[in-house]
Amino acid sequence: MPRPSPQSFNSGQQELTSAQQELYDWLATYIGAQRHSPSIRQMMEAMGLRSPAPIQSRLRHLQQKGWITWQEGQARTLQLLGGMTSGIPVLGAVAAGGLVETFDDVQERLDLAPVLDTRGLFALTVNGDSMVDAHIADGDVVLLEPVSDPSNLKAGTIVSALVPGSGTTLKHFHRSGATVTLEAANPAYEPIVLPAEQVTVQGKLVAVWRKV
Repeated sequence: MPRPSPQSFNSGQQELTSAQQELYDWLATYIGAQRHSPSIRQMMEAMGLRSPAPIQSRLRHLQQKGWITWQEGQARTLQLLGGMTSGIPVLGAVAAGGLVETFDDVQERLDLAPVLDTRGLFALTVNGDSMVDAHIADGDVVLLEPVSDPSNLKAGTIVSALVPGSGTTLKHFHRSGATVTLEAANPAYEPIVLPAEQVTVQGKLVAVWRKV
């Protein structure tokens, strides 16, 4: 029975058979490249199998042995739990005086893939202080997701919007009937109130990147 490589073996996981290891290694390569899990049919083709039963059996064993999570019958829910887990480790909580919790055993990871894989994601550099109360400062970079239908935006969503004569602005979005209000997160700035047809919403806020 082969042993998983030392860098991918965790104490809570059991050793894999050669068939299970073959599937796990293929899954790790596929998910690493595609950023999503494959279908059962794709797994069958990769393993040279004509029936889904052996794949489902291997997946069940991989789950029982602590190498994946998977909801049977829903291939796209598959996630790897091995040493190839991506993401940034969350090492604990921090207070002004130092770390509150030790971080000998990392149990959680900050996975940025769902953010970075958002279709059409784009970035803008913030100029000005109109959103400081929303913790967005001058010089920050905001990541935004394109908005196809502004009518579906929740009230208060932070958006980048194109305003006639003023260019692009980052504000809280509110709509009431045929009127749009773009509200700053700084009391020093008055709300911008315009007819909805004059406002082009370019994107909604996904994340803020700040260099220190």
